[in-house]
Amino acid sequence: QVTLVESGGGLVQAGGSLRLSCAASGRTFSTYVMGWFRQAPGKEREFVAAISWNGGSYYRDSAKGRFTIARDNAKNTVYLQMNSLKPEDTAVYYCAAGVRGYSTVGTGYDYWGQGTQVTVSS
Repeated sequence: QVTLVESGGGLVQAGGSLRLSCAASGRTFSTYVMGWFRQAPGKEREFVAAISWNGGSYYRDSAKGRFTIARDNAKNTVYLQMNSLKPEDTAVYYCAAGVRGYSTVGTGYDYWGQGTQVTVSS
């Protein structure tokens, strides 16, 4: 069993930055693929970024060049650095852990956090 706890959300003006953190329990964190998803009101959950056990990263097109996913296996933590934020980035951001390998869909992940709200004002 893995418990994920996100933090770092908040209210920021357009063009600003936030860094989300996701702390994971468990001894095998380094073997998981870690992902970030988001869900805006009235919309379906969507993939944002993922990072493999060895640091390989993947992003949705709208996040490329603005967001950076990173992991610190010694701290059992994954981060999402978000720069140049836009109002359309407003959503609840969820951290996820998967044991089956890289995936851009939610069903590819086995454990989920409770989410952290990110609000970008124009």
